[in-house]
Amino acid sequence: MKHSDETDESQNKLSSLELVPLPGSEKPPAPGFAPAAAKPLAAEANIEVTLILRRKADPDQDSFAEIHSAAELAEKYGAASADLTLTRTTLTGLGLTVMSSDAGTRRVRVSGSAALMARVFGTELQSHNALDASGSDFSYRHRSGGLSIPAALDGVVTAVLGLDDRPQSHTLFRFVPAAARSTSYTPVQLGTIYNFPSELDGTGQRIAIIELGGGFVQADLDSYFHDLSLKTPTVKAIGVDGGANQPDGNPHGPDGEVMLDIEVAGALAPGAEILVYFAPNTDAGFVDAVSAAAHATPAPAAISISWGQNEDGWTEQARNAFDAALADAALLGVTVTAAAGDDGSTDRAPDGKSHVDFPASSPHALACGGTRLDADPSSGKVRAETVWNNGPGNGATGGGVSRAFALPGWQGTAGVPVPAGKAGRGVPDVSAVADPETGYLIRVDGQNTVIGGTSAVAPLWAALLARLAQARGRGLGLIQPAIYAQNGAGKVPPGFRDIVSGNNGAFSANPGWDACTGLGVPDGAKLLARLSTP
Repeated sequence: MKHSDETDESQNKLSSLELVPLPGSEKPPAPGFAPAAAKPLAAEANIEVTLILRRKADPDQDSFAEIHSAAELAEKYGAASADLTLTRTTLTGLGLTVMSSDAGTRRVRVSGSAALMARVFGTELQSHNALDASGSDFSYRHRSGGLSIPAALDGVVTAVLGLDDRPQSHTLFRFVPAAARSTSYTPVQLGTIYNFPSELDGTGQRIAIIELGGGFVQADLDSYFHDLSLKTPTVKAIGVDGGANQPDGNPHGPDGEVMLDIEVAGALAPGAEILVYFAPNTDAGFVDAVSAAAHATPAPAAISISWGQNEDGWTEQARNAFDAALADAALLGVTVTAAAGDDGSTDRAPDGKSHVDFPASSPHALACGGTRLDADPSSGKVRAETVWNNGPGNGATGGGVSRAFALPGWQGTAGVPVPAGKAGRGVPDVSAVADPETGYLIRVDGQNTVIGGTSAVAPLWAALLARLAQARGRGLGLIQPAIYAQNGAGKVPPGFRDIVSGNNGAFSANPGWDACTGLGVPDGAKLLARLSTP
């Protein structure tokens, strides 16, 4: 009888529910979506979504100069207990189920039927069929336009993620036919070329890797590291929102991304523990995975992200929620490395104009661009290193100026261009080899192959940061203020080798920071010495 009374009460509340628009939630229809041909989503279908709540207070730039504990972050910048209580009671009163809530990450995970979700968040959910990257047919939930939230939560809830579960991001790695390769390098050889501090191996540190599909095979890892004369690092798979380690046997699919990330990070920081967070390829899954990794205990030294999408491919609410999760990571002492994209200055945008990739464009991520490398693997001597650009459609490093994020103070003297008179965050910050014609020797799905793309640069830098954290005895958090400190237009700070030749389409390399390779490629030992000096 009690259950019936609760149901009646929920129905009464629903019938009189007042909704208000949720700013930044507007989402365009998916390419090829035809409303007349769309199928309604089954009313009883169960859906899980992630709500993001406002902070108690926003961190300022000085906040990132110190490392916070999880408790300190929750106390200063987490969600207020009153906001959590209001959100839980409002949503359960409407018939939804609150699965979890957390003040530190400001997330509330909620489930309910499609019909109820659509009513509570003021949208229409439909089923849409599309083709994936391999040409296979799949279906997903689709919505367009803006969302609404119950009026009681106006200003409290800042994002509702996961109602639309179309793929949010794509992998940022590249293959070329064997005949097109001029050379390849093992990650260990690249550690020599980029002068990683040899006395360090990442012992005592953790590297988190975010994956939105695919999986790894332990036998491949054992074989790969054996061939490099290295002990196989400890690799743990962690599922988020139903994600799991699920290799599909296709080395050109997400498996290639997963194995590339693990093998590069593991070979360059063999003493570190590798945590691989698998989540659905949705805005909710991506944000939830980053939050879970950043708030792990103990915190990782670095989080490596090799998935992305141009800034305009995100809703404003999702982009802001993701950026806030990256800010949390930095406050906790975690440095997030993010691939800057593999499609030049347009970043696959259909308008052909300049765009930067997100999450690399977040000012709280270390954006990683790409080069073409001609070096002697045995001696580490570099004969030439230029911007990676193999021509239209064949891959080039991402880079440019954000239209979503303002120019950070630490990048103010770097000489970031000002397109159309609007200053913005410059991408990338750093770089390393990414051209698949001079790529990374990797093992995936039982095959040895060569892979490139800025996907490889993110775990390379994550491994270097794990070594630096080992020396420092703690993570470095938001590292950009330190590495840009002695930078000025045309100047390269210590710890970097400048790349001055090539372009990614709209932008060209030049002395000092540029929108192709950032500050340049690492000199790991010099960077360690610099960061060890107060």
